[in-house]
Amino acid sequence: MEGKIRTSFSKVLDRDMTYKTFGKRGGRLCIAFAPQNGRYYDFENFGMVDTLMPYIESGKIYLVLADSLDEISWSSKTLDGATRAYNQEKWYHYIIDELYPSAKRQCGNKERAIAIGCSMGGYHAGNFFFRRPDKFGAMVSLSGTFNSNLFFGSYMDSTLYDNCPAAFLRNMPADHPWIELYKNSDIITCCGQGAWEEDLLRGTRELDEILTKMGIPHFSDYWGYDVNHDWPWWRKQLPYFFEKFIIK
Repeated sequence: MEGKIRTSFSKVLDRDMTYKTFGKRGGRLCIAFAPQNGRYYDFENFGMVDTLMPYIESGKIYLVLADSLDEISWSSKTLDGATRAYNQEKWYHYIIDELYPSAKRQCGNKERAIAIGCSMGGYHAGNFFFRRPDKFGAMVSLSGTFNSNLFFGSYMDSTLYDNCPAAFLRNMPADHPWIELYKNSDIITCCGQGAWEEDLLRGTRELDEILTKMGIPHFSDYWGYDVNHDWPWWRKQLPYFFEKFIIK
């Protein structure tokens, strides 16, 4: 199935933003977030869309490949912490306030969406899911981290805090309304233990520990020491978790 490239002007970001969609009307919305500094087409170019094509062609999911602005937020080496956090928050609102509603109208499915991603995209998937479980009912984070300190060091402000699941989940009250939504969602994290996975493995284990203490059902999977931080492994992991947990 051929995808459709869509470009629209973002009032939040004051610029054109491009994304690509695959699927039929009626499929459950699934938003894929690119790895660090990635573009919307990376997920397709590295074969990840192909792994989900059975679910797309059967009408089970409506896949949206989102563009990122990591270069002016998480990855920037020149901007100060406050500006970087502000840029991340603006992009968050672009996704939630503009892309998400448009995609929901396109797919016509009322279920809460699925957030997926690899590496930095795995962080983004987790951040959107944990911040807005009213909009996302499932997440698959592959080789993601959930703590801002890997990119921001010791810097923290209120805006960055809102984008740091490892921080806000630890402090979430037990009676917060999001808790029940988490418990009625599919939460999947996975990380290999091979090359370039060390930081992400720590981040995945940290989230595993936090969710366990909160009593939130989730599945955190740790693959072997030969499993590296790279596309060939993510292409194996994503369809495995879709079949096992997401598309029942």
